[in-house]
Amino acid sequence: MRIATTIFLTDETVTPVRLARELEQRGFAGLYLPEHTHIPVSRRTPYPAGGDLPREYGRTLDPFVALGQAAAVTERIGLGTGITLVAQHDPVDLAKQVATLDHLSDGRFTLGVGYGWNVEEAADHGVEWSARRELARDRMALMRALWSAEPTAYEGEFGSVQASFAFPKPVQAPRGPVVGPRTLIGGGAGPKLFAAIAEHADGWLPIGGRGLTESVPKLRAAWEGAGRDPKGLQVVPYAVLPDPGKLAHYAELGIEEVVLQLPPAGEREVLRVLDGYAAYL
Repeated sequence: MRIATTIFLTDETVTPVRLARELEQRGFAGLYLPEHTHIPVSRRTPYPAGGDLPREYGRTLDPFVALGQAAAVTERIGLGTGITLVAQHDPVDLAKQVATLDHLSDGRFTLGVGYGWNVEEAADHGVEWSARRELARDRMALMRALWSAEPTAYEGEFGSVQASFAFPKPVQAPRGPVVGPRTLIGGGAGPKLFAAIAEHADGWLPIGGRGLTESVPKLRAAWEGAGRDPKGLQVVPYAVLPDPGKLAHYAELGIEEVVLQLPPAGEREVLRVLDGYAAYL
């Protein structure tokens, strides 16, 4: 099983360069970074985990800039977002960012896609909350048009793009309906999410990894019902606090990669946790 990591990198934590070098030297499989552009102070949305919203949410580094630094000082580790709030981006700009990072890292990028939970943050981006899933779906389709091998136009409910020359292209070849880098969708288990994964992604990025015994067979059914290759589905438990039994259970479910949570801390504390995680490599 590949052991990757995720962390809220901020202006107060270990740097992307230092962490990426350490991960590659120690044999970890990858680095995934979350995204929050800002956190409005007068917020009403409760923190999903309960209690006060942790400090790091309002100090998060831009994941594409940070991963660009990580790509420049590594050669092997995977680099991903966990997750990109696609509805909050201009899709033409985002398509360029994604393709450039994937190109410069020689195909090491994973686009983790999410719908978000912070209503106030999304509102400042002009996102109508009730339509955010449809908006993200539309923007992903527009980006796939720009990533296509030949100039391809797209006309959607929320946006359009003319047939265009748009290079660089993501490295990975198309997989069924999926064009672009490896794409995983995050979110809670359910028919809507599983339909979206089967339609335009390579797999699922479930936070914490709970309930997979019941959920994975339902996802597989949706996947195969959409005509996708049963061997192509990827399930990558995300932000996991590991123990041997948990990872053994994942392996029994056919899971080949897990993303372990690192603390949003300085270099000494993060390296101490990596020392402990070495037992799982």
